[in-house]
Amino acid sequence: MKFQGTSEYVATDDLTIAVNAAVTLERPLLVKGEPGTGKTELARQVASALGMDMIEWNVKSTTRAQQGLYEYDAVSRLRDSQLGDERVHDVRNYIKKGKLWQAFESDKRVVLLIDEIDKADIEFPNDLLQELDRMEFYVYETGETIKARQRPIVIITSNNEKELPDAFLRRCFFHYIRFPDEQTMRKIVEVHHPGIKEALLTTALTQFYELREQPGLKKKPSTSEVLDWLKLLLAEDLTAEDLRRDGANALPKLHGALLKNEQDVHLFERLAFMARSKTR
Repeated sequence: MKFQGTSEYVATDDLTIAVNAAVTLERPLLVKGEPGTGKTELARQVASALGMDMIEWNVKSTTRAQQGLYEYDAVSRLRDSQLGDERVHDVRNYIKKGKLWQAFESDKRVVLLIDEIDKADIEFPNDLLQELDRMEFYVYETGETIKARQRPIVIITSNNEKELPDAFLRRCFFHYIRFPDEQTMRKIVEVHHPGIKEALLTTALTQFYELREQPGLKKKPSTSEVLDWLKLLLAEDLTAEDLRRDGANALPKLHGALLKNEQDVHLFERLAFMARSKTR
């Protein structure tokens, strides 16, 4: 059972090695990288390639680790007891299973994605140490221990917005997805936009990488954004000639797909103004 990438996902050699190493070691795979570099999609493609179902836990700033295990609705049970509902005699009626519980009780091995773990409180990863290490947890309300029937493949993503605890990192296999070089990007584009004209692709990628490397850029455009940009260029039936810029305009065509804040737009407008001033 080896992951080699899929027809819909271009996986570099070091990424496939990381996935397979994590599976072999039975460790969570912690994947970091810029937003939009395919971290979440990786989990979906691993599940697809290995013929497994995927359970996705999207972490938010308000998410608590306990929610991944289960939640006990004591308020509803109290209300039902006041109404004389027979359901109150079984506490299991008021326990909502979390994503870890769902993964643990599955008869078949699944891929468990814990997405954007760095969004949560700093204690969130520490609160999951034992559960991810031992693949079990205790339900206090029922007095039972939930153990994984089949150890899931755990993939954890982080946008590197905050540091994760050392104790958590020790239990993971780590991989950083580097931003694709032009050759890799061409393979990714071919998957999403097969048959794109070579001249258009070359011109577009040249402008894209020049934009990314511009000093002072607040938010560099990502892989997903260049794919959106190319989709727009194709929809507008633009050619390589249409993309050519003169000194009067430093912004690429349809730049709203690439630049997502006014500070970066103003940066390129200033560069264009400076270029015009020099030519006078």
